[in-house]
Formats: sequence, structure tokens, C-alpha cells
Amino acid sequence: RASSNMTGSTIAVEVAYAEPQKQVLVEVSLPAGATVADAIEASGIQAEFTRVAFDELEAGVWGRVVSRDTPLRDRDRVELYRPLEIDPKAARRQLAARGQTMKDSRT
Repeated sequence: RASSNMTGSTIAVEVAYAEPQKQVLVEVSLPAGATVADAIEASGIQAEFTRVAFDELEAGVWGRVVSRDTPLRDRDRVELYRPLEIDPKAARRQLAARGQTMKDSRT
């Protein structure tokens, strides 16, 4: 296996984005040294979700928010995070006021 710091080597990266009705996971091959922004652009996800302003979404790698100029490593997963529609604590309070729990509300 080629080292990721050799000239001409590539890395495989997944890019993930989810909405309530649709989830997308795209694997892309990028040159070593590619960034989060490079992976998002190469994924083509923007074409599938034309109403989403991807430049305004937070991005992360394996659940940790990072800047778009963060370099990636082989087998990283880039995740795009939608803003929360409601604060989780507020949602729990609303459910509790109705006598429900988070688990009850999913069924």
C-alpha cells in the first residue's frame, strides 16, 4: 500500500450527508493532501440536494467538527451537518409537557 505522503498517491474518503427522508454516502478518490473542501466538491452531493447551501453547513471528520481546509487521511469520513431545527433540550421539554419521552415520539 502506498504511503499517503508519496507524490502521486491517492486516498479514499467517504462523504456523508443526511436529511430526514434521504441519506447519501459517496466514496471519492482524492490526491494525498486533499482537504475536506476537496472531498465535498468531488462528491457531487451538491447536485443531488440543490436547495441546500453546502457552503454554510458545518463539516466534520468522524463526528468532530473541523475547518474545510483540514487535510484528510485515507479512509476518513467527511460529514456535513444540517442545523438543528429545535434544540434537543427544548424538544425533550415539549415532549415531557405532553407526557411523552423521546423514545415514545419515534413510534
